[in-house]
Amino acid sequence: MALPTFEKKRLIGLIGILSFGLTALFAVIIPGPLEALIPATFITGFFLLIPLVLLLGEEFPLVASGDESAGASSGIEESADRPVAALRERYATGEIDEAEFERKLDRLLATEDLDERFDRVDSDRGGERRERDLELE
Repeated sequence: MALPTFEKKRLIGLIGILSFGLTALFAVIIPGPLEALIPATFITGFFLLIPLVLLLGEEFPLVASGDESAGASSGIEESADRPVAALRERYATGEIDEAEFERKLDRLLATEDLDERFDRVDSDRGGERRERDLELE
């Protein structure tokens, strides 16, 4: 079983929250002889683990490499930028049938036309507002 990986910022936040939370929990629960565990938990989290993550970066076992996260996010952006291409790929892989493909394609093309119209109207109104603002000044 592989270890989970996190973005560097998320891992630092997770270590900070766990260190603080466990320190507070140990301060309330642990009796006399194990009181040394309280500062040890805080020191381990804040003064050992967080600097190690910052120093080692992607070499730290729980930090995800930048290539994986960049690849995942760019795939999402590509499918959001090109919904027709994503729909074609779903059809090509057999995820949807021909009737559903055509129905979704028609809906996509209709909404793209509406988006373009709204963009044009908004840009026209923006120009009128700028002119009015200049007149008022």
